[in-house]
Amino acid sequence: MALLNEQDAKTVREHFEKNLVDPVTLLFFTQTIACQFCRETQQVLEELADLSDQITLEVYNFVADKETADQYAIDKIPATVVMGAKDYGVRFYGIPSGYEFTSLVEAVVAVSRGSARLSEATMAALAEIEEPIAIQVFVTPTCPYCPKAVQMAHSLAVASDKISAAMVEAIEFPHLAQKYGVQGVPRSIFTETVHLEGAAPEPLYVAKLMQAAGKITQEEFDAMMGGDD
Repeated sequence: MALLNEQDAKTVREHFEKNLVDPVTLLFFTQTIACQFCRETQQVLEELADLSDQITLEVYNFVADKETADQYAIDKIPATVVMGAKDYGVRFYGIPSGYEFTSLVEAVVAVSRGSARLSEATMAALAEIEEPIAIQVFVTPTCPYCPKAVQMAHSLAVASDKISAAMVEAIEFPHLAQKYGVQGVPRSIFTETVHLEGAAPEPLYVAKLMQAAGKITQEEFDAMMGGDD
C-alpha cells in the first residue's frame, strides 16, 4: 500500500519538476534484523524516487556494506544520505515521515540546486567558520515546528563545506535523546555542547552556530538576543 496519496504525490512531482536542477542520489543504509522502521523508511524513499527521473535510490546493508557506511560516516540506522553534485553532509537518521517528509523533499531540492536561500549576513558569517561543525536536530514526526529547524540546518550544510547537518528522530534513538537532554523538539545540537531549543529564526540559529564555532561567547549571544538563553 502506497504511503503517499495520489494528490500528495502529484504535488511533490510538480514541485520537483519546477525546482530540481541536477540529479540527486539517496543512499539508504538498512538491515533486515533489529532495525525499527528500516522497511518503512525504504518505502518512503522508493515512493519519493519514483516522483522524478532526477532522483536515484541506492540501498546498502549497514553490516555487509560497512566500507560504504564508513565512507559516509554512518553509525546508526535507518540512515539516509542526500547527495547532489557532491556530499553536502545532509543526513536523515530515522524515518522522515509525518511533518519531516517535507524536510526530505526540501533537502532533495537544496542539494539538487547546490545552493540555499540564506541572507547575505548568514553567508558572511559562514565564511568565518574555520573548523568543521556537526549539527544534529532532534525531531518527532508529529512536531509541526521541527521541519523549520531541520531545513535551516540542512541549508547551512549546503551553503558551507564546514557544516554537516542531520535530522535525528528522537523516538527511534532514545539513547541519543537522553544523552543530549532532549525534553522537547526541535532541539538542535551544535558540536556536541551548544544547543538551541525550538524553531528559531535564521539570525538566532546562525548566532548559535557562531557560538559553537567559537566566534561569539554565551554572554555575547545573550546580549544579541536581549536576554538569557
